[in-house]
Amino acid sequence: MSDHSIEADPVDLLLRSARDEAAAEGFHVTGVMMQYYEVCKRELWFADRNLEIDRDNASVVRGTQVDESAYEEKRRNVSIDGTIAIDVLDDGRVMEVKPSSTLVDPAKLQLLYYLWYLKHVVGVERDGVLAHPTERKREPVELTTENEEWVEDAIRGVYDIVTSDSPPSAEEKPFCEACAYHDFCWSC
Repeated sequence: MSDHSIEADPVDLLLRSARDEAAAEGFHVTGVMMQYYEVCKRELWFADRNLEIDRDNASVVRGTQVDESAYEEKRRNVSIDGTIAIDVLDDGRVMEVKPSSTLVDPAKLQLLYYLWYLKHVVGVERDGVLAHPTERKREPVELTTENEEWVEDAIRGVYDIVTSDSPPSAEEKPFCEACAYHDFCWSC
């Protein structure tokens, strides 16, 4: 983590950093950070500081297994700028695979961020698909003007959290028990 003491709009800072323009300091956002922002801002703060999650957590293991096995014959992984890793289907759509549709907004925001990044940094416009293979569900996702605003507001929110000296307060949510940070979060 670097010292983020600047007054520029975080969206502009991210774009300058991603385009290798002479930004005074870098600011990078990953898709997982966008997901954490939507799910739990405290989790985002911990993850940004490289506090390792419980890799043996049942939810983490299940998500990894579903992601690694679903649609493997129809997709390929593409890493861009070492910042985002996306799965591209053989028809060119960007896919995000999640084991459940329980937390659909965080997954959708993550996918929209990938589409936004492709458009604004790489110069390529794509549609996306959010897949929940265990439920046999697929949802088309499009980067509309409203969705771009959602992404940019989230980028600003991510910036505020990762540049804060202390984590946001713990907030009990229905899915806290399943979180890989649960024990750490509630012991702080």
